Amino acid sequence: MGNNVLRANYLWALSLLKTESRSSMGIQTAERSSAEDASENPIYQRHMAAYKAAVPWMKGSVLEVGCGEGYGMKLLAKHCQQYLGIDKFPVPNLHVPPNARTLQMTVPPLGGINSNQFDAVVTFQVIEHIEDDLEFLREIHRVLQPGGVLILTTPNKLMSLTRNPWHVREYDPEAMREILESVFGQVDLRGVFGNEKVMEYYQKNKESVRKFTRWDFLNLQYRLPRRWLQVPYDLANRLNRRSLEQKNDRLVSQIGSDDYPICPLSPQALDYFAVCTK
Repeated sequence: MGNNVLRANYLWALSLLKTESRSSMGIQTAERSSAEDASENPIYQRHMAAYKAAVPWMKGSVLEVGCGEGYGMKLLAKHCQQYLGIDKFPVPNLHVPPNARTLQMTVPPLGGINSNQFDAVVTFQVIEHIEDDLEFLREIHRVLQPGGVLILTTPNKLMSLTRNPWHVREYDPEAMREILESVFGQVDLRGVFGNEKVMEYYQKNKESVRKFTRWDFLNLQYRLPRRWLQVPYDLANRLNRRSLEQKNDRLVSQIGSDDYPICPLSPQALDYFAVCTK
């Protein structure tokens, strides 16, 4: 029975990798959360909490860097006049509202985008994937109007459960503040936190991840080139999420965006939520 479940989960995860590879001419990975997969609900709701928190800064013309499937665009575009979403993969039309358009682009730079153009820039869970993170922030600063605002999220390194080989780097609080303040004159650094329900899931996830990593006697996850580890990590990540959902269906399904409050920063934040003003 157990072996059959494990085999079924393995084939499911492998089929997702193959499907995404065909659809986007590249593996989109478990880094790109979806509302369609029940096992991804906790991470999807964590992203949606940030989008909802960004609503008060939406006005005029807004740029989103790394819009993914566009589910955040569908929410934020209601609160501004024009919305541009860019992503390295094609963006499906499903979530693109009438006042929005999309571009496929690898950043930085923000090629073809004029300086001093946007009232706000949103970029959630993107900077950790960017090789030249300083140039990335400088380009965002360039396209913002004076007084414009960047709203950014990225994982808190102190709360990561293992090395993520899809991330070029992660930031501790000091490094996060330092790089943001090197580009923006005003930085309000907050955190995305989890309530008791979320942290129960976090602890179960932590225990599950340890079952994978306990076999890494040589600490290869930190010693091997990250690109060698990306597909194995993605497969293990999907299997882990599905296993957690099967064993804790009620907990996983009941987590919502309201379970992720935005509060003053402390080391226990799951993500940084930064509001930076030009």
